[in-house]
Amino acid sequence: MQEFSKRATQKISKLSDSQIQSIIAEITGENEMLDSVFQSVSTGLMVISTDFRLRKINKSAERYVPFSMNPEEPKSESFFIWEIISNEEIASFLKTSFESKKTNVSEEFSVTFGDETRFVDVSITPFAQNKNLAGSIVRIEDLTEKRRQEVLLHRMEAMSGLTNIAASVAHEIKNPLGAISVHIQLIQKAVRKRRDSDGKLPDQKFLENYLDVVNQEIDRLNKIVVNFLTAVRPISVRLELVNPDKIIDELLSFFMAEFDDKKISVEKKLCGNEKIMIDEKFFREVIVNLAQNAVAAILEKREGELGAFGVFTGVIRISSFVKDGMYTVLFMDNGIGMNDEARRRVFEPYFTTKADGTGLGMAMSYKIIKEFNGDIAVNSERDKGTEFVIKIPVPQKSTALLTFCEGEK
Repeated sequence: MQEFSKRATQKISKLSDSQIQSIIAEITGENEMLDSVFQSVSTGLMVISTDFRLRKINKSAERYVPFSMNPEEPKSESFFIWEIISNEEIASFLKTSFESKKTNVSEEFSVTFGDETRFVDVSITPFAQNKNLAGSIVRIEDLTEKRRQEVLLHRMEAMSGLTNIAASVAHEIKNPLGAISVHIQLIQKAVRKRRDSDGKLPDQKFLENYLDVVNQEIDRLNKIVVNFLTAVRPISVRLELVNPDKIIDELLSFFMAEFDDKKISVEKKLCGNEKIMIDEKFFREVIVNLAQNAVAAILEKREGELGAFGVFTGVIRISSFVKDGMYTVLFMDNGIGMNDEARRRVFEPYFTTKADGTGLGMAMSYKIIKEFNGDIAVNSERDKGTEFVIKIPVPQKSTALLTFCEGEK
């Protein structure tokens, strides 16, 4: 069709009115078909001119990117493309890329529409027309379903360990049930004995002692069931692009009074400028759990070596960096450390070395990081300290846009 149009243009002066009308009708029909294809594709497309104005947009792009005005209105052409996009992060990405003349770049974003959050990949490629650069094409891919499938896969993997958890719970429930049964039988036996003799009930103190034990075991059973539900119930994460170092920094500031009171120094070296796909509430839960475990390990070592008020100074070191497409957090302490068994089982539900521990803190942390499509590991040696390593994928970017943090090792 393009070659036909060129030939027709060259000979237009020799054509009759009817032939010209026929050619125009044919070209119009061809353009309408191409526009229908452009509007029908599921990938969002925006054609941007060399002066950064929106020349053309399809319906998918309007669904995936929030605009502050109707992009198809004529007045939108008087604004730069980033001035009519209401999502600040996407607008900033386009502005930075266009003004610095970067092409073949991409970045992932989370976009909120009401109560729904969608994940999109925005990429920029050059647009050539008649062998000359005519602007850029912005492609928007909807990654929401892909992310949901990843979460579902992680949940299925987590459920595969449900058999082991159920076996542990059955063992935990067995003991309090046995104690309840024994004490109820003792009460029944005492009541029958008195009924067969003088008909009086046993002393109040006698009954209360046994009933107190029964109530304690019932409370214990209830706690086991609640913990079990916590361990097996899928967590509902809401993934968004968040700066994790900001969260860590805020939590360290919150805990600083406790650290000072317990003579624990904190050393941090955070990346500070990277954003990853996490749920802020659950990421906070992981960091809080690591901080509490570190404090407990330091206090245990201090009491074991020098007494509760010794001069041993606990140290917590936190660093973060980006390497090989992974955001990494190193959370270290110089506390009591772990033996080989504790290190192997630290992420198992119901495994704990604390007298009052539930054994669910690190299991839940493991579960949360897996929901983020990440991984968490531990390095520890008895009497020398512990290091937890958290790795979470950084949303894909081009090499040109990928920045490495100062804390990289």
